[in-house]
Amino acid sequence: MIRIFYRNGTEILLAESEKQLLSVARDSVLWIDLVSPSGEEKRATEAFLDTEIQSRGQAEEIESSSRFSEDDKAIYANTNFLSPADDRMLMDPVSFILADGVIATLREIPLRSFDTLQRKIQALPDQFPDGFTVFVEIMDKRVDLDADIVELISKDVSQFSKRINQQEDINEEFLLDINQLQENAMFVRENVVDKQRLISNIIKSKRCPKNSELRDDLSVILQDIASLINHTNFAFERLEYLQDTVVGLINLEQNNIMKIFTFVSLLLMPATLVASFYGMNVALPLAEQWWAWIGIGALMVLLIVGIWLIFKYKKML
Repeated sequence: MIRIFYRNGTEILLAESEKQLLSVARDSVLWIDLVSPSGEEKRATEAFLDTEIQSRGQAEEIESSSRFSEDDKAIYANTNFLSPADDRMLMDPVSFILADGVIATLREIPLRSFDTLQRKIQALPDQFPDGFTVFVEIMDKRVDLDADIVELISKDVSQFSKRINQQEDINEEFLLDINQLQENAMFVRENVVDKQRLISNIIKSKRCPKNSELRDDLSVILQDIASLINHTNFAFERLEYLQDTVVGLINLEQNNIMKIFTFVSLLLMPATLVASFYGMNVALPLAEQWWAWIGIGALMVLLIVGIWLIFKYKKML
């Protein structure tokens, strides 16, 4: 699917066919959005921009240090957009091409931030004079969504902390939940740092417009990203603390169980020794008396009570 946003007087119109690129002036086009494009749509966009568009596989294979590049025709940028899925995060690559005031985006799935921005472009055309402004708005909305994800992670961390304080369901499954949340936090941090590197490179680029307002907007986005990184690091540190606490509680519970078994074994050991001694098939003192079994039973009970009192006196229970 292709969506072409172009200026017609004071309005910004939408075209959804690659053939309309032939009838639209280059300087009037604002944004070409490609969503799982066909071969014809991709080739028409490449011809219009006079450059090559990367495939999804190429975008995914690009190393993080090479997600930004530029030549005499355009700026090429690749980043990942996060989307929560149940208890984990999905990362979908999005490619950007900035060429002479026109932005082209390539993605494989619908993104809510893009749909919202497209409606805003048509509702407020005066706020989007060129494609670079669209790029800044995309990054701003994306960072806002990342901030929402960080906030959700922080809420989950707080809920986990309450569960630990109330000692609710502290088990191995809960430990796995903490580990999954740690992984999500790492995904978010990696994603945010990737955008920080991308925006920093664009600000340094010679092809970046000299418009001070746009550069100020990008600088503000970088400050927001730095704040998100700090919040993510704090959330990750809290998760590590919670993980250590849960491991300690699980170990303490297991130690208490072993302590009970050990105490019961020690408690019965002297009585077991007496019972074993008088269970031998040999002549023993007092064994022929009619009250021998009463005396032996009383001795066993006395030993059990004595050991229990010793442990209690030593505060070992």
